[in-house]
Amino acid sequence: MPKLYELKTFESNKGNLTVFEGIIPGMIQRVFYIYEAGYTPRAGHRHHQSWHALICLSGSCRVYNHDGVKEDTFSLTNPRQCLVLEPKDWHIMDRFSSDAILLVVSNELYDKDDYIYEPYPNSKRIGSVLMVDSE
Repeated sequence: MPKLYELKTFESNKGNLTVFEGIIPGMIQRVFYIYEAGYTPRAGHRHHQSWHALICLSGSCRVYNHDGVKEDTFSLTNPRQCLVLEPKDWHIMDRFSSDAILLVVSNELYDKDDYIYEPYPNSKRIGSVLMVDSE
């Protein structure tokens, strides 16, 4: 099940410092970011082993999630928010604002065999999520 965290942030007249630690199990093995994506859906998969933490450093985006039982949609609009996805969380990110930079932190290196592209059979909203202008 996905979990939305509010990251610890220290504010001062010198600016803000937001800390990412102790959020996903294991060691951080991979970091990447998505930008200039527009409303194009990204991801459309889940994993066998990888946990992912998503932080929208700039701008905003939407994340649809289905964990096999429950469907959720999250709006990431603040760099203090961190959405953690477990391996079982089938997800799509879309509706990226023009200034969006989505940082993804993973506890596993890239492995094409870790990806499961087939959505859960009981998912009802996948079609509408892929049609990003429907909501």
